[in-house]
Amino acid sequence: MAKVSKNRAKVDEIVDRTRKYSVEEAASLVKKAKFAKFDETVDIAVRLGVNPKHADQMVRGAIVLPHGTGQTVRVLVFARGEKDREAREAGADFVGADDMVAKVNEGFIDFDRVIATPDMMGAVGKLGRILGPRGLMPNPKVGTVTFDVAGAVKEAKAGKVEYRVEKAGIVHARIGKASFSEQALADNAMALITALVRAKPSTAKGIYLRSITLTSTMGPGVRIDPSTVVSKSEEES
Repeated sequence: MAKVSKNRAKVDEIVDRTRKYSVEEAASLVKKAKFAKFDETVDIAVRLGVNPKHADQMVRGAIVLPHGTGQTVRVLVFARGEKDREAREAGADFVGADDMVAKVNEGFIDFDRVIATPDMMGAVGKLGRILGPRGLMPNPKVGTVTFDVAGAVKEAKAGKVEYRVEKAGIVHARIGKASFSEQALADNAMALITALVRAKPSTAKGIYLRSITLTSTMGPGVRIDPSTVVSKSEEES
């Protein structure tokens, strides 16, 4: 405990919790404030000026991060025939049709992303109580219900991140690992922020990017000044 307290004290010297930083500064501080022995995951939390209770203010989508997430993604594909073969050749970890639906229904959940061809959704829909709570239900809006299973598998393996605003108006997403370079973390953060700006609902009023925080698994939250990223994200959108 003493060692943890010492590390925390050191972190407090590095990160000024009263300040808001630029994306690049935040990425640098997240790396400097890392003290765990394992390679910590880096997440971003963006609070948006939307009310998710209204369907026309739901912000949801997916983006392939320029530097990936640093995570090994296990992909499950529900497909038949030729699409089954395409999925396997593209690198899917698990592929099947009704047999795989039955396997998941029996408790198999060793996967991180689920992709399905449209003709399989009738059967896959029955797994809603299993996949839904885990955020794994295939959805055409984020490209996980498609006949282009090869492309979807490759994107998932390359670091495609799905995002969805929660009830409190916050979007949480993984953007990398503490071992990433400062530039890679900053690039990934900006890619996600730009995607959120592009997805801004026309009915959203007032300030859209309310707050942005970058944090590692064990580290402190580093606040980003939204005004420093708005112009950048608009230029890239």
